[in-house]
Amino acid sequence: MNADQQGDRPAQPGPHPGLEDRLLVGSCLRGDQRAWNALVDKYGRLVYAVVLRYGVDADDASDLFQTVWVNVYSDLEKVRKRDSLRAWLITITRRRCHHWRQAKQRRQRLLQESRDGAAEEIVEPSGMERLENDQRVRESVFRLPERCREMIGMLFYADPPVPYREVARKLGLAVGSIGFIRGRCLRKLQKLLESEGLI
Repeated sequence: MNADQQGDRPAQPGPHPGLEDRLLVGSCLRGDQRAWNALVDKYGRLVYAVVLRYGVDADDASDLFQTVWVNVYSDLEKVRKRDSLRAWLITITRRRCHHWRQAKQRRQRLLQESRDGAAEEIVEPSGMERLENDQRVRESVFRLPERCREMIGMLFYADPPVPYREVARKLGLAVGSIGFIRGRCLRKLQKLLESEGLI
């Protein structure tokens, strides 16, 4: 079997971000640390993006991110619809951010440092829909074969994007083959996005 064929094999079963939420949650509740790591990998960007939409500064954003995941860990067994985990996470994150905002406003009043008209931007539902769609795209990427996931991560999610030469080195490929394989991976992703109704 050549390298191209190996890269196109479906991901092996086990706790990884491409698994269905109900399977990941079930594994987490059985104490599988790898499943918990996969869950955070799968939804970490979504949680952080929601936090940032509330105008939270970097230090507080990091604290809120950790707080949200502590809450998720504590309340995971309460999730009734495990296939609705994305919406549940958004709700938990928004509540944490709302509490953070209220606490911040109380501190400002106590310190008499109120800033008239400087309240944080109200999060519109359309913004949340965009964040949810971004998460659905990331989930589609997780469902790609491993080599495609790695390549798309390096070329489209890394900041700055990883140069072709470095991608080739990391994946053990010829530099000249990157464009072709990239195109094939993007076609696979396109089919997944079409099946999700995202394009």
